[in-house]
Amino acid sequence: MSAKQPSFLDASIPLLVLVILLSASVYLFGDNSSYGPNQIALFMATAVAVVVGLKNGYSWSVIEKAMVNGISLSLGAVLILLSVGALIGTWMLSGTVPTLIYYGLQLLSPSWFYAASCLLCGIVAMSIGSSWTTAATIGVALIGVAQGLGLSPAITAGAIVSGAYFGDKISPLSETTNLAPAVAGADLFDHIRHMLWTTVPSFILALLLFTVIGFNSDVSADFARINEISQVLTENFSISAISLVPLFILLTMAVKKVPAFPTVFIGALLGAVWAVFFQQDLMSRLVEQDVGYTLASIKLIWHIFHAGFVIETGNASLNDLLSGGGMSSMLNTIWLVFCAMMFGATIEKIGLLRKFVESILFFAKSTGSLITSTIATCFVTNVLTADQYMSIVMPGRMFKEEYERRNLAPVNLSRTLEDGGTITSPLIPWNTCGAYMHSVLQVSPLDYAMYAFFNLINPVLAIIYAYCGIKILKLTPPDSVVQEVVAKT
Repeated sequence: MSAKQPSFLDASIPLLVLVILLSASVYLFGDNSSYGPNQIALFMATAVAVVVGLKNGYSWSVIEKAMVNGISLSLGAVLILLSVGALIGTWMLSGTVPTLIYYGLQLLSPSWFYAASCLLCGIVAMSIGSSWTTAATIGVALIGVAQGLGLSPAITAGAIVSGAYFGDKISPLSETTNLAPAVAGADLFDHIRHMLWTTVPSFILALLLFTVIGFNSDVSADFARINEISQVLTENFSISAISLVPLFILLTMAVKKVPAFPTVFIGALLGAVWAVFFQQDLMSRLVEQDVGYTLASIKLIWHIFHAGFVIETGNASLNDLLSGGGMSSMLNTIWLVFCAMMFGATIEKIGLLRKFVESILFFAKSTGSLITSTIATCFVTNVLTADQYMSIVMPGRMFKEEYERRNLAPVNLSRTLEDGGTITSPLIPWNTCGAYMHSVLQVSPLDYAMYAFFNLINPVLAIIYAYCGIKILKLTPPDSVVQEVVAKT
């Protein structure tokens, strides 16, 4: 017996259950919803989707295989997550992050801080093509600076995410920036040039908003607090430019297109080496003195790789600021990613998402409504499959033929996939990108989403462009058609 296609009711039930459970999770547990309750909601919604699939004739073995394949797609991200956990821990120990915080406290003005953070992350992400690496390095330091200046971590995280995703999107080194034109059938650099029309104005508007917030908020620096943090940093760490060498090496490897996992893991190893050679006073305080310095140092670094860095400064808030990392700190995020990918793979296999797209196309009569529908589908795919790559590939495959049928150039689709898929992914707490940003920045997407101005403005601007016909390119007719038209005239 062959499996049958789901009805619209079939497609609606698991999604409705997911929305209800996730809403209940946030209502009941608040900021703690990502530490278990959301995972349970995704698990229960998956169970409902499985029942729908079984009803429609799919066997359990087929559905289970789809789940396993879906989870396997996230394993690359899992390796990066574990490496980032190790990197944060060793970069705390090596003085790399404390040095960035120290210099940031001395150089960044509170009034310009949000806009400067956004711009700095944009430049770094454009240079290396990775929003994740930018957040794990520059972003972590900027959160520390914000806390030192008495500024809002949520707004700072929004500025970091805005800058990181802007730079990522216009960088030819970015994986998603290469993936979108590949799915749509467009040229990479044509795609980037076409995307500038939506990304650059959105980024400028975001910078203006961050500037306005900075100058209209009570952001007068507490210099006593700044001096206190600076003193604690200099008392506990050796603060010098040499501590920043691991950062420059990591950024160089990223620019040279070394894959993300080895790049980040090598960065973590460099942090460990730098700690041994340039933070000897700190190491001497932290190691166990009764087993010999060398063996004790190895044991300490080994511990930091899996459990993270912890320091006692005599000030509880500064202890939290200067502690963190470790592979174990990423395990909850990995759990969330696995549950989300399991749900996404299940609804894709049994055809639930495709059913929604078919219904959407029935109403998408104009170019404006088609592009709006594509953006909405990318966002919904981000919500349901919890992966930015899926939000590009699945809608790209589903809408490509329709764009061609309406004589729309492939760059329209590739840009729309980025505007609706990649850029909205960090706004969703259980998406791989949202979960990653939460783990690294220690700010929930539920808190920073309203301040991620670039990520909010870009899809809206893309929809306005679509309805106004701004930079909507048509397919160039084949040479044979052109010749035929010329001959007739």
